[in-house]
Amino acid sequence: MNIGLIIIGDEILSGKRQDKHLPKVIELLAARGLALKWARYAGDDRALITQALQHALASGDLVFSCGGIGATPDDHTRQSAAAALGVPLALHPQARELIIERMRDVAAEQGVPFEPERADNVHRLNMGVFPEGATIIPNPYNKIPGFCVGHVHFVPGFPVMAWPMIEWVLDQRYAHLHGGQVQHERSVIVFGAMEAALTPLMEELEQRFAGVKVFSLPSVDHPTYGRHIELGVKAASGLDEAFAALKAGLAALSAELGPELVR
Repeated sequence: MNIGLIIIGDEILSGKRQDKHLPKVIELLAARGLALKWARYAGDDRALITQALQHALASGDLVFSCGGIGATPDDHTRQSAAAALGVPLALHPQARELIIERMRDVAAEQGVPFEPERADNVHRLNMGVFPEGATIIPNPYNKIPGFCVGHVHFVPGFPVMAWPMIEWVLDQRYAHLHGGQVQHERSVIVFGAMEAALTPLMEELEQRFAGVKVFSLPSVDHPTYGRHIELGVKAASGLDEAFAALKAGLAALSAELGPELVR
């Protein structure tokens, strides 16, 4: 099952805020033996978000969508999710109870009466309006939930909320996938070679060893190795024979080799 990530918000694309979700999601997945296959950014544009979610829903992939699930005019994710699904929006009963509980907690913290009919409190219930048929994702930070439709999971843009919610989804709904995408790598530093000259060897190895991917990471200004190429193989298992064949091919090309790396 491929895993994807959608990050939503004009503030990311304009540079007002730096995206922290991509590296963190990669870290959370790696800790569970999983890997991110694709990521996509979208601004606060309802049509673009709808398009991205249509792709996510049709893909069958496990997808996390971060941002835009609030109730201000620049939040479009809930509406876009409903449009992508072709279903109406509705106040989720469990979300309603959690939001009311949060409002009651805030009133107690502030020492003021709890007034659920006050206009701002009524508006807050919009944060629990999800596409019909959605299930909720608990929010340990402030109780305002996210939601799931199929294998697409919607969390806030705030990392302090989003990250534990993503972990909850991974551990509660996808524990059976843990460890299923562990990749191992073996590579070697190659000096004085051009990628074009190494490409036939790379293609030969991928054809020869099923399930093995060959990668090439060139660098022109590495602080230790200077100009070089890190050439390697990666797979879930069975790398030793492929790596031996890689080194034999490099030797046949009279390539100058540096240290070997294992990940």
